[in-house]
Amino acid sequence: MSYQTLLFEIRDGIAFITINRPDKLNALNDQVVGELAHAADRVATEDEIKGALLTGSGQKAFVAGADIGDLAKQGPFDGKARALRGQAMLRRFETCGKPVVAAVNGYALGGGCELAMACHVRIASENAKFGQPEVKLGIAPGYGGTQRLPRLVGRGAALKMLLSGAMIDAREALRIGLVDEVDAVVERVQRDRVRRLVAGHVG
Repeated sequence: MSYQTLLFEIRDGIAFITINRPDKLNALNDQVVGELAHAADRVATEDEIKGALLTGSGQKAFVAGADIGDLAKQGPFDGKARALRGQAMLRRFETCGKPVVAAVNGYALGGGCELAMACHVRIASENAKFGQPEVKLGIAPGYGGTQRLPRLVGRGAALKMLLSGAMIDAREALRIGLVDEVDAVVERVQRDRVRRLVAGHVG
């Protein structure tokens, strides 16, 4: 499959997956979700791949949420189908049997925060911002955020994020347990971390 919205490269047994829509802050549309699902299948099934590093293109955003232009056009049945496709894609990464590390470089909002939570390890840059702002649009998180968030940060902190729609910075995300590490040189740290996880997984 030739990807139009992702960069996909395998180096030293690690699949480097970059969501490549910097002009849209790497927002998730149907094409991105479909290509991420295909990439997740590759991580799960290709023996050459021992682990994966998932990030967003540019310095502003990991994934700034769903593509609002797409959401504005959908009805309730479209919304349900979109949610189910996104849930399946995240579940594929989560259950692929290999370590998947999120390099959160900037905004991780809505579906972007949910994507990061489906990864096994999350390391954020100093400028990372996290949030589930769906409530401000009159909708709920559709990709499993209402389940994964309380598992990671506890019920109280999760409800605060979900009901307010407010963003939190990288240090607060670290404090409540949403991320595992904050580092200014996030790409280097992530690469080293995924290599250690791969080594432990293979060993």
